Amino acid sequence: MSRVRESSAWSLQEIESFLDTCVIPVRLACITNSGAPVVCSLWYQYGDGALWCATQKTARVARYLQNHPLCGFEVAPDPLPYRGVRGQGRVTLSEARGPEVLAQLIDRYLGDGDSQFARWLMARASNEVAIRIVPTWLTSWDFAARMGGARADG
Repeated sequence: MSRVRESSAWSLQEIESFLDTCVIPVRLACITNSGAPVVCSLWYQYGDGALWCATQKTARVARYLQNHPLCGFEVAPDPLPYRGVRGQGRVTLSEARGPEVLAQLIDRYLGDGDSQFARWLMARASNEVAIRIVPTWLTSWDFAARMGGARADG
């Protein structure tokens, strides 16, 4: 089970609800083969206490995570009021689950597996690898009360 920091604005149940319902990419921080940090954004879904992503087996991020299975992550919408979840986790990769996770992500983010983009993604599904991130700690922030009626200008 993930450890929620005492300073977290939300409980574990609230964090899990946010991760389950927030349909934006996760910002994933990992270590490159040269030892430098890099951040990339990936579609994710939350389930069974883990964040699940998918990427091509040949993607650099897959190689980085294979070599350095610890990561940082953040899920936070850009518009005001600022709120979100961040943490660190341990990564495992699964080639067997890649196509399945990709199909689930397409449903979550595109809502229609019959679009041209969805068909293009699924045509490459045999080369997908699933990324499972099990959080070692989580925290959240929610500045809605502090920001009052502040809103982003579009």
